[in-house]
Amino acid sequence: MNKTYLCGLTVEEIFGLIGTGGFEFKHAVAIAGTIYKKGSVGLEQTSKIPKRLKAFLGDVSQPGFYSPSASEVSSDGTVKYLFRTLVGKQFETVFLPGLRRNTVCVSTQAGCRMGCPFCATGKYGFHGNLSAGDIVNQVISIPFAGKITHIVLMGMGEPLDNLENVLKACNIITAEWGMAFSPRNITVSTVGIPHAVEEFLKRSNCNLALSLYSPFADERIRIIPAERVFPAGEIIRVMKNYPLKKKRRLSIAYVMMDGINDTDRHLDELIAMLKDTGIRVNLLPYHPVKDDINRSSGEERMQFFKHNLVVSGISASIRKSRGADISAACGLLASGF
Repeated sequence: MNKTYLCGLTVEEIFGLIGTGGFEFKHAVAIAGTIYKKGSVGLEQTSKIPKRLKAFLGDVSQPGFYSPSASEVSSDGTVKYLFRTLVGKQFETVFLPGLRRNTVCVSTQAGCRMGCPFCATGKYGFHGNLSAGDIVNQVISIPFAGKITHIVLMGMGEPLDNLENVLKACNIITAEWGMAFSPRNITVSTVGIPHAVEEFLKRSNCNLALSLYSPFADERIRIIPAERVFPAGEIIRVMKNYPLKKKRRLSIAYVMMDGINDTDRHLDELIAMLKDTGIRVNLLPYHPVKDDINRSSGEERMQFFKHNLVVSGISASIRKSRGADISAACGLLASGF
């Protein structure tokens, strides 16, 4: 008999599993709260679940959690983990400790099929979608799980290319019966798929970040092939016109490359594109992959961009690079342990 993995199930799905044994919805709530807040050990130890139900679960299910198979620590304290799913797919997860927040950067696919040439994950290729359970497991099964304050779905893969599993994982992570994280502390990053962006905004309260690269379509298409089918201008229009709930954040991730997308011309167009939209900008340093002659913009240039965006009424910040020495920074994840 094939047993169902509990990790990745909603409370309704857990009830569907145990309801056949005569158990009540309140028992499904107790199971969900226990596994998503305390993992498989909590399921064994809790007194909220009757012994008969524990025995029933043992017959029809298994927890579905699995630990990292390897890890590497950066000089700045960042930790990169290698996971192998229960069916053998490999992907990486990154933990970024900080003074005020501890963030886990979660993968949504093993590899990626967007084909962006400056991204190591794109060069690694596409090896399959991760299930909702695989996504949630990354938050629960790293050694620092109890210290996590923020979750970003910015690891390997294009989240909106795996929309249903991402939405389900976000539901589990934010639900009171699940992990009970605030949606304001969850951010999903995308290169942009308009219909999926609309679905995500409608069906989730989590934050959304669009990876732009360049405000000019003819330049963006060379680096983000999805621009050919899914123009950034259309995605920004969707983001701009969507009615936002209080404190939900929509943003642009702008990776800055020296002499390529950091000119005054790019800055002026970026301001024209985003002025009066309420969309903020995160400026990121570029991390070259192997044999890449391109380099990141300097600190002074990044500060210049930030200053001019802010004085134009656009909220902007510079994101500090973390974990580059262990290939854990943005664009460097490629299951390269």
